[in-house]
Amino acid sequence: MESKQIFATKGNLLQAKKSLALARTGFDLMDRKRNILIREMMLLVDKVKLMRSEITDAYALAYYYLQQANISTGVISNIASQVKVDNTVRLTYRSVMGVEVPTVIYEKQEVKIEYGLEGTNSRVDEAFLQFQKVKELTMVLAEVDNSVYRLANAIRKTQKRANALKNIVIPNFEYTVKFITDALEEKEREDFSRLKVIKASKQQQKAR
Repeated sequence: MESKQIFATKGNLLQAKKSLALARTGFDLMDRKRNILIREMMLLVDKVKLMRSEITDAYALAYYYLQQANISTGVISNIASQVKVDNTVRLTYRSVMGVEVPTVIYEKQEVKIEYGLEGTNSRVDEAFLQFQKVKELTMVLAEVDNSVYRLANAIRKTQKRANALKNIVIPNFEYTVKFITDALEEKEREDFSRLKVIKASKQQQKAR
């Protein structure tokens, strides 16, 4: 901030000090929020790493079983069409320092074979059961993955705001406070010197 934009008054000094205190408080809050979000995200990142490996293996096994079922029974699209679409999955959100992260609500129930036994065999059953496992893993991974994305985005924005406060806003207010303080002190010194001169002049006049 340039000095010509600042009026060195006690009112402006008081306002600048208040603004500086608010900016420092804001930075502390942003820094604390960022640290909490980072901690939350790192816990989920570790979970994602484990789940990605698990779900990759689960998908590979599911498609292997599906391939075996196709080989043993022919194309099983007619069988697959008998499986009902699962509409029991619900999505809610929880707040982490103001960041809404998703939570998948799914009541795990006993798996029941939904297709007829005619024209099927154990290979079809294995594929069906394995894809049930894949579905559950995918829901959890989608929840965690989306949470990591939202947290990472919030961390980036929080870091940007914290940097602006630390590197721009706070230094500007510090400069303003110092400039006004120095200017007022200089004015006080000038006023004091002027008073001394006036006092000395009056004493000389009395002496005459």
